[in-house]
Amino acid sequence: MYFIGVDLGTSAVKLLLMDETGKVCRIVNRAYPLSLPRPGWSEQEPADWVAQSVDGIRELVADCDRSQVRGIGCGGQMHGLVALDAEDRVIRPAILWNDGRTGTQTAYLNETVGRETLSRFTGNIAFAGFTAPKLLWMRENEPENFARICRILLPKDYLTFCLSGAFCTDYSDASGMLLLDVEHKRWSPEMMEICGVSEAQLPALYESWEVVGTLRPEIAEATGLSPEVKVVAGAGDNAAAAVGTGAVGDGPCNLSLGTSGTLFVPSRTFRADDHNALHAFAHADGHYHLMGCMLSAASCNKWWMEEILGTAEYGAEQERIGTLGENEVFYLPYLMGERSPHNDPDVRGAFTGLSMGTSRADMTQAVLEGVAFGLRDSLEIARSLGICPAGSRICGGGARSPLWRKILANVLNLRLERVESEEGPGYGAAILAAVGCGVYPSVEEAAARLVRVAETEEPDWVLTARYEEKYQKFRALYPALRDWHRT
Repeated sequence: MYFIGVDLGTSAVKLLLMDETGKVCRIVNRAYPLSLPRPGWSEQEPADWVAQSVDGIRELVADCDRSQVRGIGCGGQMHGLVALDAEDRVIRPAILWNDGRTGTQTAYLNETVGRETLSRFTGNIAFAGFTAPKLLWMRENEPENFARICRILLPKDYLTFCLSGAFCTDYSDASGMLLLDVEHKRWSPEMMEICGVSEAQLPALYESWEVVGTLRPEIAEATGLSPEVKVVAGAGDNAAAAVGTGAVGDGPCNLSLGTSGTLFVPSRTFRADDHNALHAFAHADGHYHLMGCMLSAASCNKWWMEEILGTAEYGAEQERIGTLGENEVFYLPYLMGERSPHNDPDVRGAFTGLSMGTSRADMTQAVLEGVAFGLRDSLEIARSLGICPAGSRICGGGARSPLWRKILANVLNLRLERVESEEGPGYGAAILAAVGCGVYPSVEEAAARLVRVAETEEPDWVLTARYEEKYQKFRALYPALRDWHRT
């Protein structure tokens, strides 16, 4: 038997074919454009997601026994607003998770409606990337489009809708809309009223492994698959990645070093920190999690390497780096503002500590360390709640760097485990499909049987002590520069 996992990313869709033993048989990537029509705006055409996914699935299964494909699960970028009209046509380009246009609406929610009120309704406060502020922006700035909305979907749910016809979402992805009462797993009537939408416009809610339908006949024909292939609800990319690395139940946390960076802490019970600096979301395993999200992680390294240094030789640049823990250059990784823990869309990145003796390697090292320090900010909030993990799984493109893993292990003072399959969201989505098709009785059991650790990075007490001193200096930089970015 085979299962397809879809990772609907910001720059490309990655499709993965997994058998029932957890072996990854094939991976296919399909890129699509990202539109930045104004400074701080980020949009995509949902039709591109569907076209590239269907074409990619056709290639993915071309050389296997297609009759053995049993299920499909989608994981994907969270928070994006896909609005459909009465004919199920996309009304406008999707407004993505990293879009920063909703500063006014976010401030209204947090300051006028109030953080405590939002937390009572949803378990979270408003962040610029969330879906609810996007709906308010659309109502205020595109009232004719807003009036046409009949269905509101998240990116991976639009793909699921096109594959199966199911108008649905899962609890993990819905958690990031600021429309869900996360603790009680139901749409919040108060938030629907604030945003001017009805429950009929919102998708049906499912656990991530639950089957929501089968392939539409036209999709089955286009891909060569059976129309009996089951489609499960899937999960937001971070929850799917956590499943793919075994961060489920009361297991280890998960660090993801992708375009954004996340610290994902699973929990069997709902909990939120007093200041809502971490997101309190539902998990794809049926429980909950806390998550700190920084908007620019591996994308910082990509920007530095390709846009500034003009090279794609990432490994060669890192080979120039010598001693760790002694760098006097600091980098603030806020290229697109920051979410956790600052919730500040206006802050921007910066280098500080430069001198005539600063080298190219020092600045490259500062970028890697700055992202690690940013993730440490979220970890410190979890520790303040009494959550003190001894270790973490790590995934994402940045996790392939041995040097970056070493820096992270010592900045965070955590044992880091890299798993055999590095395809976190896609692998997790395939696992969810396998559970939905009855191969495994639960997400936790599936993860325990399929996820295997490939290598471990242990913190070194000497480096940990050096980085502790550096981290305390890093923490002082955001308060010092916060107001400067608003002038």
